[in-house]
Amino acid sequence: MRREQTDGDWRGLWEEYGPKLLLFARQQTAQLSDAEDIVQEAFVRCWQVGQTNADLSPGLLFTMVKRIAIDHARKTEGRRQRESQARLLADREEAWFVDPAEEQERKHQIEEALRALPVAQREVLALKIWGGLTFEQIGETLGISPHTAASRYRYALGQLRQVLTPAML
Repeated sequence: MRREQTDGDWRGLWEEYGPKLLLFARQQTAQLSDAEDIVQEAFVRCWQVGQTNADLSPGLLFTMVKRIAIDHARKTEGRRQRESQARLLADREEAWFVDPAEEQERKHQIEEALRALPVAQREVLALKIWGGLTFEQIGETLGISPHTAASRYRYALGQLRQVLTPAML
């Protein structure tokens, strides 16, 4: 029997998974605002389809974010190209991590190292480290085998180790 979640349940779900989903969505989009919209849309869709199970799978939310991001990319390709050109003209990079930066240089180096990774490796890294998903859940979310997810994770960590000094990690 299903039970409806209260506003507090949804708030708890939002507080626990919102930042993780946002970081994952950032791997799919060029703009932070687009990632925020995608995460919000995932929660709205989850609520609309009646996902009232208190044990909602985090993998389902990540899958929804991935699918919404794909739809968003298809709809906004022209706009994204114009925005990308505008960003190049402004010569300004947007930060991926939104927090007070006491160690601005270290943060910048880590972000550059993450940007240098192939998208497929960044996705797996975000889902594993920040999303807290297992390789099996990552595989389901991205439509790959758990072994492929684990390999991409190892390759990403190896590349980061080569670029970043131990003090940065």
